[in-house]
Amino acid sequence: MKKIINGKKYDTETAKCCGSFSKDEGSFTYCCEELYKKKTGEFFLYGKGGPMSKYSQSCGQNCWSGGSDIVPLTETQARKWMEEHEDADTYEQLFGEVEE
Repeated sequence: MKKIINGKKYDTETAKCCGSFSKDEGSFTYCCEELYKKKTGEFFLYGKGGPMSKYSQSCGQNCWSGGSDIVPLTETQARKWMEEHEDADTYEQLFGEVEE
């Protein structure tokens, strides 16, 4: 998926996927997210989901369908996403070793 946001291009084909998360596959609340890092060092989230997920899209009055989106993230937001959805080894591969 490609998207231009505030004059910047975000492309899942050219960025590096750093982590992924999914839940409720096969249900209306299905949600899948992938964290990407661009060559410039910027982070973004590619997400998709069912009609009762945060990625749902209106398709008429009281009608919703699944959808997808790209959301730019700050490094702080990317770190928080990794803490919530990936293990410690994956986190440290991306951001470096963390002190105990």
